[in-house]
Amino acid sequence: MLATLGLDSIERLYAHLPQEVLLNRPLNIAPGKSEYEIIDWFRARGEENAVGYACFLGAGAYYHYRPVMCDVVVSRGEFLTSYTPYQAEMAQGTLTTIFEFQTMICQLTGMDVANASMYDGSSAIPEGAMMAMRVTGRHKVLVARTVHPEYREVLATYSKYQGVPVEEVAYDAASGKLDLDDLAAKLDTQTAAIIIQSPNFFGCLEDTAKIAALAHAKGALLVFSFTEAVSLGLLEPPRDADIVVGELQSFAHPPSYGGPYAGIIATKEKFMRQLPGRLVGETKDANGNRAFCLTLSTREQHIRREKATSNICTNQALIALMATVYLSVYGKEGLRELALQNLSKAHYLADGLPLRFSGAFFNEFVVKADSPEAVNDALLKEKIVGGLPLGKYYPELSGCLLLCATEMSKREHMDKVKGAIA
Repeated sequence: MLATLGLDSIERLYAHLPQEVLLNRPLNIAPGKSEYEIIDWFRARGEENAVGYACFLGAGAYYHYRPVMCDVVVSRGEFLTSYTPYQAEMAQGTLTTIFEFQTMICQLTGMDVANASMYDGSSAIPEGAMMAMRVTGRHKVLVARTVHPEYREVLATYSKYQGVPVEEVAYDAASGKLDLDDLAAKLDTQTAAIIIQSPNFFGCLEDTAKIAALAHAKGALLVFSFTEAVSLGLLEPPRDADIVVGELQSFAHPPSYGGPYAGIIATKEKFMRQLPGRLVGETKDANGNRAFCLTLSTREQHIRREKATSNICTNQALIALMATVYLSVYGKEGLRELALQNLSKAHYLADGLPLRFSGAFFNEFVVKADSPEAVNDALLKEKIVGGLPLGKYYPELSGCLLLCATEMSKREHMDKVKGAIA
């Protein structure tokens, strides 16, 4: 390069710069390493993590088995390196997988239509709230205090800059479920939606049909959310809801420090045109063959900003593909069996422990513990990651621990958890 420029040294290349801005010494970093030294370094760092530990921590990020087939498929270059399916004729493979994803989400949720995915469960909740406001023409949102606290923080950030009032609805101190009396008192003719989660943050199953009836009586919509997608393999789909949002981390996505994950949003056909993000539809090509294309893309990239339903300009296609492969591997019966394993193991773990709430639960529950932190410290010595101390999010539950059991939980480890709490 220097020869082409007619220069005889690298210093000549920078001769036009003032001397005081030049760094005339080597960078203050360690010398380079060979490839095998780098691999040894990363292996040593990996061993510092909780490799081989049992885990009973849930709260929105769950420890499930990941079928090998998922990585085999998503690691293919055609999927791994593709950007976004703007040119339908060049992206039939990606569009096909998204169409299958949308179909499976509708089957799981009991909704009529789902979009191509959202960034994650936390951002899906405010998108559902804004969609409800567009549908109803109202500008007030109620959210259950049993919705994941970090999801509620994301909703608060969205609503602050949208100028939307958000009011929280209390939970029943005995059951751990939404307080229906408090909901009835706060619902009014300005309420666009009530947002609930089931299983909720305490693991309890909400009375979706009753909540939907209360909301609809006031002309509001029900936005149903979930963080534990495996529960949909066993529990009744939330057909009473108007909008369903959620997180698919349980479907083959490692916890991985919080992401990347994939969210979903699905709704009834009559609200389809208010869905944010992108939607893949089925059509026919010039030769009459089955084909796929982007449709109803009411996004800022495609139409005027004031007419856009969302500023979401992409979706989690690769992560959604992982979930699609996962569901294909398990199938309907397999997913039900997986959910049953989660249910039975959680109830084995809960048996004999001092439960804080009486509400029915799936694979998470809250127990009373004099010192949740001490319990977790004792379990770590046994190579077990314990539950989540709830005092950070709910000061009134400072002496409580949120535990989760999945198909990965073993009896010997569950017995140790019981012993540590006792």
